[in-house]
Amino acid sequence: MKELKESMSKKPTRNQAEDAVRTLIRWAGDDPKREGLVDTPKRVVKAYEEFFSGYNVNPAAVLNRTFKEVEGYDEMIVLRDIVFKSHCEHHMVPFTGKAHVAYIPGNKVLGVSKLARLVDAYAKRLQVQEKLTAQIATTLHEVLKPRGVAVVIEATHMCMTTRGVQKPGSVMQTSQLLGLFKSDPRTRQELFSLLKL
Repeated sequence: MKELKESMSKKPTRNQAEDAVRTLIRWAGDDPKREGLVDTPKRVVKAYEEFFSGYNVNPAAVLNRTFKEVEGYDEMIVLRDIVFKSHCEHHMVPFTGKAHVAYIPGNKVLGVSKLARLVDAYAKRLQVQEKLTAQIATTLHEVLKPRGVAVVIEATHMCMTTRGVQKPGSVMQTSQLLGLFKSDPRTRQELFSLLKL
């Protein structure tokens, strides 16, 4: 984390970022001064601010508001089909999919939107799917301290569908199970039945 903060303190200026885009346009074989491309560097930098806005979010802080008045509810909570968009850190092309997040509360629960915000906080960074899955699960486990956490992600990767082996339609699935989801086969089976996996 310290290394990331040090490298971020040397973050290039907006003008430097736009110049980098111009360089890539020239490298691709086109003229960045051409009418259709003259504003492209500004648009790309603006898009990158949106694509990678997760770097400006503290994922643990997203989970800071919890509720204890739930009449003793202590069964599984599952939020399915959280649509996300991320970018592969190896090729900087998109991968998109759905995250399914589940937890078994200890003595508090989250507002439902917090799970979606947690997914976005990590997805809107340069990522690999395995790391994204683990980061969501670990943060939820460490901050909320539930009896169990499960994260399952299904995604399609453009680095595989539009380049390289070019296999459109392929879907990668990853999971991270903690607490009761890992130790209790019945709990795990109940989760997968609810997710229809």
